[in-house]
Amino acid sequence: MDTPLTVPDLADATELSCDVLVVGGGTAGTMAALTAAERGASVLLLEKAHVRHSGALAMGMDGVNNAVVPGRAEPDDYVAEITRANDGLVDQSTVRQTATRGFAMVRRLESYGVKFEKDEHGEYAVRQVHRSGSYVLPMPEGKDVKKVLYRQLRRREMRERIRIENRVMPVRVLTHPDDGRAVGVAGFHTRTGEFTIVRAGAVILATGACGRLGLPASGYLYGTYENPTNAGDGYAMAYHAGAALTGIECFQVNPLIKDYNGPACAYVANPFGGYQVNRHGERFVESDYWSGQMMAEFAAELASDRGPVYLKLSHLPEETVGAVESILHTTERPTRGTFHEGRGHDYRTHDIEMHISEIGLCGGHSASGVRVDAHARTTVPRLYAAGDLASVPHNYMIGAFVFGDLAGEDAAKYTAYEGELDRRQIADAHELVYRPLRNPSGPPQPQVEYKLRRFVNDYVAPPKTGAKLSLAVEAFDRMSGEIAGMGARTAHELMRCAEVSFIRDCAEMAARASLARTESRWGLYHERLDHPERDDEGWLHHLDLRKSPSGTMEFTARPVEPYLVPVPEFAPPGGPERHLGEVELVPVATAGPRDAVPAARPDAEARPVAEAVVAPTPEDPATAASPRLLELLGLVEDSPGLDVLGPYLDDADPAVRAAAVAALGETAPAGTGPALAARLRDGAPRVRAAAAAALRELVEVLPAEPALGDGLREALGVPDPAVRTAALDVLRALRLGDAPLYAAALGAAEVDVRVGAVRALVSVDAVAELARAAADPAREVRVAVARGLAAVRDPRPGPLAPLLDDADPLVGGAALAALAGTGCPPEYAARAAAALGAPAWQVRAGAATALRAAPAGLAVPALAPVLADPNADVRKAAVLSLLAHRDDPAARAALAGAADDPDADVRAYAARAAHAVR
Repeated sequence: MDTPLTVPDLADATELSCDVLVVGGGTAGTMAALTAAERGASVLLLEKAHVRHSGALAMGMDGVNNAVVPGRAEPDDYVAEITRANDGLVDQSTVRQTATRGFAMVRRLESYGVKFEKDEHGEYAVRQVHRSGSYVLPMPEGKDVKKVLYRQLRRREMRERIRIENRVMPVRVLTHPDDGRAVGVAGFHTRTGEFTIVRAGAVILATGACGRLGLPASGYLYGTYENPTNAGDGYAMAYHAGAALTGIECFQVNPLIKDYNGPACAYVANPFGGYQVNRHGERFVESDYWSGQMMAEFAAELASDRGPVYLKLSHLPEETVGAVESILHTTERPTRGTFHEGRGHDYRTHDIEMHISEIGLCGGHSASGVRVDAHARTTVPRLYAAGDLASVPHNYMIGAFVFGDLAGEDAAKYTAYEGELDRRQIADAHELVYRPLRNPSGPPQPQVEYKLRRFVNDYVAPPKTGAKLSLAVEAFDRMSGEIAGMGARTAHELMRCAEVSFIRDCAEMAARASLARTESRWGLYHERLDHPERDDEGWLHHLDLRKSPSGTMEFTARPVEPYLVPVPEFAPPGGPERHLGEVELVPVATAGPRDAVPAARPDAEARPVAEAVVAPTPEDPATAASPRLLELLGLVEDSPGLDVLGPYLDDADPAVRAAAVAALGETAPAGTGPALAARLRDGAPRVRAAAAAALRELVEVLPAEPALGDGLREALGVPDPAVRTAALDVLRALRLGDAPLYAAALGAAEVDVRVGAVRALVSVDAVAELARAAADPAREVRVAVARGLAAVRDPRPGPLAPLLDDADPLVGGAALAALAGTGCPPEYAARAAAALGAPAWQVRAGAATALRAAPAGLAVPALAPVLADPNADVRKAAVLSLLAHRDDPAARAALAGAADDPDADVRAYAARAAHAVR
């Protein structure tokens, strides 16, 4: 049995120094470190796990839902949308940073190798999911984002500036005793238990959300919607350093899959045609998808006799369902497919039951966070916050990168602090870390944490009342003693115990802030049953909290800053700040004097808690790594060149060759492209698959050199269809192929290869070759051709003619919908109008979409009766097309009539259309 840790002496602490200290190696932290280093600062990046696979981005990302891409969205429109989504309570100067700098960040990420979905011509494939504006940019192959970022950190020029210390967990920010500025942190090593002190010129907190606040319905401590390693570390550290936090009463609550804490993924499913329905199969969400009001509607539907609520994909064709599965079951949650399989459920045959997540604190997905300005500065000098920790509402991944960049840029002007550190602050941090070692038989962390988070569910989760919130405050005060009495024996247990203290701090902040805001706002996020109305006159103010000099939690109502972008629905009153002081608890009935403390029973004794002993599992010799593999893995950290990796790429063992290909994908030295293309012809399937995956991953950063093109052309002769599909995709993306090459691939036996050839032909505007593929026997290919003929640079309706009468309704519907992109002159408008009476709803929906591009005089009379179609998707298509003709009085009259449609999507779009007309 391992020897238990002992409390280390303060004099034995490890001391480090840097110009810029970044705490947290996830999304925002990685970007902050890179930018600060690029500005010349010496950077220390601390991560309590390992930067290579830490943070909420560890498993990748399936899409961006706030991409303001020029030509598809405007920054001012985005700022207005976020203002509405957050019920007017925003500092627009911070939101505007994401709006104006987000696209440059997308391009920067692409230069690193991150892939965003693009069409055949290399334009961003932005989709509309929100009720207004197109901001969703899918990332179907976004599972490797963190690996790409880690590759940047390990570049030789970055390694000279950025020192990474994995497994080091700060617990307190150290501040200067005279002016309060941040001068470092104190923490410990989560494997050795070694106490660590860091001096810094500036500190950037990028520790993510407080994902472990509420308790999931499963009861599993780490089965949370948000990354469970994000336990509110930064919230607590910022609070104890004296920084203001804001919006802590605005919780994060999300729709998720019932009994599986994975998101319902509207941003993935909806662009493909999926949606959320009640048990009657009706769409019911009226409001926008990034508002708390949407969650209120979701909760109300769930609690009504129309519940349960489901994610519906069963109406979609096989190829679409497969595409959704490939994203949801790999990037977003790799265990999701296994979960559905265990239930005997399939998206093709079952609608998937949904529920509501536990509560959490998250600036990036709601508004709860550390108060920052437009440069990521907190109210403590030289202390910054970025990512989900910062209160920039609905900032998501792109916003996290933007604010990491802003923080790194601003912090880089400071140099390492060389003065005296406050010994009392260091001693307090030391005590917080190591007190569990003094009581090794005390209650274990899982039991205490479960109890704490059970109280959060019972008393803090919405709908809220003053009485329940007051009971919560009392419970959290009482649990301070229980938390102080937790026991631990290992450094890992010390880490978990420290996290419980952070969770308790966040729970108290959430309860007290919710008590202080005596109104309801943000839909379900802050629903007060005892104050059910929104009060803009009294409460269109930020609610800031901070630690007072006496150590209590006090509040200030801060006016909303003047809007940069006017939003007619809200008129911030301005005026001075209102100091609210400490929140007053609501009296709760008790049996006996309120201030009497019950006496302990004289015979009460502490009973030791039995410890579970897990026998170590001996290593299985069959699974031991070969010496060559271990040798190769040891080289990767030093970013070796192709000359070093070459022998491994030619190794006799396929496992070594596959690992060498993966190493190329991580390090991407000069010559990577041709080397990977050569491996596409490898005799081992696993090596070919690894090479194809690496080429797809690196396509944004590989130079379009002739040697790579030659290798990809040779790969088109490989029997493996996955190799040929990958080769076509990379040739298309890098503009290394031509129409004859791609047209030859139309003769492949495999459908996936032929679909890849169609996309490649679109990229070179090969209309004649595309038209010949309209007779392909596979439906998937003909659908791709229909869409492709609308996506060429100079689309014309003529080549679509053979497909308009295709016997397959999916092909006919796609061809009709393509007319909206090619133009729909009178003769084609007549065909579309006739197709509005087709038996298949897909054809009717495509016809309604086609009339969007037809002359209003032909389109509007044909579309108006379609608003009575029995299929909601057809009616929705008709509403969207009528919106394109809103200058026509008949179109406006039809839209007005759709405002009471039984389908929520139809009603919502009709209402927005009527608003646009006014």
